[in-house]
Formats: sequence, structure tokens, C-alpha cells
Amino acid sequence: MHDHLRSTLRYLRLSGLASSLDVRLQEAQASRLSHLEFLELILQDEVAVRDHRKLDRRTKLACFRDLKTLDQFDWEFNTSLPRKQLFELATCKFLDDARDVLLMGPPGTGKTHLAQAIGYAAIKQGRTTLYRSIFDVVHNFLRAEALGDDDAMIANYLRPDLLIIDDMGMKQLPKRSGEYLFEIIMRRHQTRSTIMTSNRPLEDWGKLLGDVPSASAILDRFLHHAEIVTFQGRSYRLRNRLGDDSGPVSEPAANSKPASAPTGNRRAKAANADVDTTAQAATT
Repeated sequence: MHDHLRSTLRYLRLSGLASSLDVRLQEAQASRLSHLEFLELILQDEVAVRDHRKLDRRTKLACFRDLKTLDQFDWEFNTSLPRKQLFELATCKFLDDARDVLLMGPPGTGKTHLAQAIGYAAIKQGRTTLYRSIFDVVHNFLRAEALGDDDAMIANYLRPDLLIIDDMGMKQLPKRSGEYLFEIIMRRHQTRSTIMTSNRPLEDWGKLLGDVPSASAILDRFLHHAEIVTFQGRSYRLRNRLGDDSGPVSEPAANSKPASAPTGNRRAKAANADVDTTAQAATT
């Protein structure tokens, strides 16, 4: 009878329940659990196993460079980082409003780590996340265009609840990069949230993309409803190479605050300022 029960559980794909059955039977006998209490326990086991599998599957599909969490971050190294703001972002409430996030600052200050940590927090809440460097994005679209799979590729970038585009500003991008990025930002605008990281000022984006009009259009939409977090301080990756054992050094408080969210046809002042600066670069 016991073997038949196990066979039935496998047939019904109740592997979580099957794996804990012996322990739960002993617990039921020892604690004199009612039938209802026993049923509730074994069903909770099945739910827990399925939730764990979903988490693993969504984490794998996110394609993180390295799986990072907030707990793993060294907050004492650069004490000027806006810790409260970043933990608030990790609640993922901004996803409910389809707001975007821009993490800006020098290399090595934790932008990639924290962007992935927020993405993993979203996955733990049952959301879907996709992580890509800007170079991955461009390579994916160039390859899709060559194969005639443009529609499938754009759908892949529109689908996740949270899209993370990392490393904006590492070096100049190939031609048509601005077109690809604009297509993603335009179609996710006010429907899905996007996090971008950059180590270059916004006025440099036109040069990086090799396309000032596209950069202006990207910033116009992305900053319209975005929260901007500015990182300051030393590079965490270079701390040992520089022989730095002096401990954490406080920097002036980062000027990190949400970009104003305009209503109607008005744009955020921050967006207009950066777009105007970028547009001026076209005339020089």
C-alpha cells in the first residue's frame, strides 16, 4: 500500500509531498495530529518545494552575471552610499508603478552588485527579471537582425517585470546601438520597469551610442518617471591593489533623490536638462 501511494504521488507529480511523507507520518503519530492537520502539513511541503523550484528557475532565466544579495554587500566600505534608498528599492514597490531606476557613479562602487541584488529581490517576490549588459543587448539584436528574428528578440526584452541593463558607458558602442536601446526603452516606458547602470554622465550618452538623437529620445522617456541614485566613493575592486587598509572613509552625502514625476505632458526637469545637453553635442 505504501509503495502504491508513492507511485500515485509520482504520477500526480507531488514530489515534495512524497519526499517528506515518512517524516510527516511519524510526526502525525507522535503528535496525534488530526487528519486535517496532517493534510495541511504535507500540502505545505509540496507548496514549499514548488516555490523553491520556481525561484531556481526564475533565477536561472534572469542570467545574472553573479548572483548577489543585499546581505553580501559591504556597506562599510563606502559609507556615503544611500543605503536607505537602496533598501527601499529592494522592496520592489517601484515595479508596481512601472518606474525606472538609474544607478550612476564611478566604476567599482557597487552599481552592478546592487542592481542584481534588487533583481533577485524581485524574483523572490514572484516577479521575473532579466539581466543584460549593454553589450549583451547590442550583440543580441545584431544577431537577431541577421537571422530575421527581430520580433522575437524585442519580445524577450519586453516580457520581464524588471529588466536590468548594466555597464552603460564602459566604451563606445557599435552602430545602431541607439536604435536598439531606444526600441526597448520606448516600448517598456510606463508598462514595465527598467534599471540601468552607468559610469558616465548623461551628456556623454550621445557619444557612446554614436547617435545623439536616439540618446536624447532614450533619456527623454527613461528619465520621465525614473528614480536616480548617485554613487560616490572609492573602487571596491581596487581596495587591495592600492594597499588600502585604512578602513571606511565617509564621503559627502550622495545627491540621490527621485527624479520628479511630471503629470500630463510635462517632463521632469532632470530629463530636459540632460536631453538638452545631449542635443547640444550634435552641433559641436
